[in-house]
Amino acid sequence: MIELTETATPSETVPQSRHLATAVPGPRSQELHSERMAQVTHGFGVVLPVFVNRAAGGIVQDVDGNRFIDFASGIAVTSVGASNRRVAQRVAAQLERFTHTCFMVTEYESFTRVCRWLNEHTPGNFPKRTALFSTGAEAVENAVKIARSATGRPNVLVFDEAYHGRSLLTMAMTAKENPYRLNFGPLPGEVIRGASANPLRPSVDGHSGDDVAAIALESVEATLAQHGPQTFAAMVIEPIQGEGGFIVPAPGFLQGLRRLADLHGIVLVIDEIQTGMGRTGTLYASEHEGIAGDITISAKALAGGLPLSAVTGREHLMNAVHAGGLGGTYAGNPLACEAALAVFEELDDGTLLSNARAIETTAREILEPLVGDTSVVAQFRGRGAMLALEFADPETLEPRPDLARAISAACHAQGVLTLICGTFGNVIRLLPPLVITDELLRDGLGVLRTAILEASTSVPG
Repeated sequence: MIELTETATPSETVPQSRHLATAVPGPRSQELHSERMAQVTHGFGVVLPVFVNRAAGGIVQDVDGNRFIDFASGIAVTSVGASNRRVAQRVAAQLERFTHTCFMVTEYESFTRVCRWLNEHTPGNFPKRTALFSTGAEAVENAVKIARSATGRPNVLVFDEAYHGRSLLTMAMTAKENPYRLNFGPLPGEVIRGASANPLRPSVDGHSGDDVAAIALESVEATLAQHGPQTFAAMVIEPIQGEGGFIVPAPGFLQGLRRLADLHGIVLVIDEIQTGMGRTGTLYASEHEGIAGDITISAKALAGGLPLSAVTGREHLMNAVHAGGLGGTYAGNPLACEAALAVFEELDDGTLLSNARAIETTAREILEPLVGDTSVVAQFRGRGAMLALEFADPETLEPRPDLARAISAACHAQGVLTLICGTFGNVIRLLPPLVITDELLRDGLGVLRTAILEASTSVPG
């Protein structure tokens, strides 16, 4: 059983149970969505057109009174719950003092305290420094700036199936064309893509039984040699690729990248934007691989729903940038810093890390048998509370995005909020809050399992 900590207890006004008061979306949500379509650019998509009025624990409640089990956490942001008491109290107290001064103009202690905690807790047994920003993409870009400044080199190595953001540089670093890169070029140069080590769909052709990691690393070495390893400032990788499909790399791949980075003096940047802050059952996912990046990027769950990101790295790298070279008007906003300090307090006793591991155990118990019991689930994968099911033909691995869409829609209609990801749009990803109760988790997983079984019966053969 996953127990909620006292400070994470959801408000009594949001019962922790699934409930459908209307069809989904309900009439009030439909009215508000019509207004949204009249006022908001159509460039913003939407997973489920319902309007939320409250959220807490593992539940999102809409304006029609429907309560959805939250398997999204705002895309891995509200890991401590969407209305965590500690976060709310710290932010409210800060609101009474001041909302903004800009840390580059006048300083405030919470900024430094967040940096100190990250310096102490980010993987790597070496002196560190931290810079705070607002968004994940902003942090990725600044990590590249820091690596280039420290090395004097231009090139950045990224990987197949990567996602690093929506800004111009991070679009160039992201692999998926539609919707992230489509129609937005030309994109920045000096970004070179290398092979990844996807155990189900290797970037480099091999044979059954081949060492996926070794083959991918050989390809990466060839890519470095082709462009000159001495031209690369950084290699940037997610320890579990998020938008690419929650892909856990083949064993040994990340360790191999660490060795290549050391061999060639390349800064290894670990993008823990989605995987950090306990999501995978350890504070950072790179801990599973026994490695540390020269630079580690944190964001998403860092501030419990407020916009905050961080670049933490080796002292000599972070201090290589000239004074004034890093910053931003809203970088490390005091409200977000207080929220982050509350998140750190929630993480302090290890309960949330234990919860993430318990979520994985329960999800594997309920969902993993579907790989063999159906003809549609090609793989169940992930770590902690970052899990996914890939839908494909089991023999040809032909992706089935149609099934992922149908199954996710069935879950939405039954009050379970799920997300789709993957290069082919054929992966359902699970990102429940780390404070979700065991009862609620099992209810949601049961709805998902039923939807998959029903979809599998409609597949020929």
